Amino acid sequence: MRIATFNINGIKARLPRLIEWLEETQPDVACLQEIKTSDETFPEKDIAAAGYGAIWHGQKGFNGVAILARGQMPVEIARGLEGEAEDEHSRYLEADVDGIRVASIYLPNGNPQPGPKFDYKLRWMHRLRLRAAQIWAEEVPAVLAGDYNVIPQDRDTFSVKAMETDALMQPESRAAYRRLLGDGWTDALASRHPQGGVWTYWDYQANSWPRDAGFRIDHLLLSPAAADRLKDAQVDKDHRGREKASDHAPAWVELG
Repeated sequence: MRIATFNINGIKARLPRLIEWLEETQPDVACLQEIKTSDETFPEKDIAAAGYGAIWHGQKGFNGVAILARGQMPVEIARGLEGEAEDEHSRYLEADVDGIRVASIYLPNGNPQPGPKFDYKLRWMHRLRLRAAQIWAEEVPAVLAGDYNVIPQDRDTFSVKAMETDALMQPESRAAYRRLLGDGWTDALASRHPQGGVWTYWDYQANSWPRDAGFRIDHLLLSPAAADRLKDAQVDKDHRGREKASDHAPAWVELG
């Protein structure tokens, strides 16, 4: 079973690239982030024509997450995270597909830091950890997939110096991510590529893609029951280089 995460950076603008990727790689589950569309304007018919059922948590113009399942409809479990009633951002969606609990996550960027946006990022990560603990307690195979906006280690960026003041690489961001791993979640890509140097994001600016000046911020965290079934974890890097592509590449895990 292949479960993928893909920050699409605008589902309507990237729809041809999304359909192309779905047809070429045929993931069983695709967790999308930054769909940047309202619930009413989500391209459900196009997704269905590609063979996927979908649920989504939209927001006009920015944010927004979705879960697609090949040949079936994901069974929604939760949308949004508890703990901050005034938070209206569409950043979390959770569903069951074929006995696997999957979550599509778009964690706040947090820039500029320090400041209110960074504080919000850290609060959001704490709320995610609380929800992850609830999922853990259910003892189900689970994959928490998405754009975490965290560079976990120095080996996960092309340049530590270039990113050292960015919210993605602050000690507090890394510590919050590390606490998730400490709770027993497995970073699938890191487990398959311990040497690092695997990127999932390349900025549109500064010739980043041709220079391969990227970093890893899209992660798939596995519960023990899912980690026991891990066969592979990779990045569909070539999709970043296609015409009018997202600035992220899809990442995925294969579970046996």
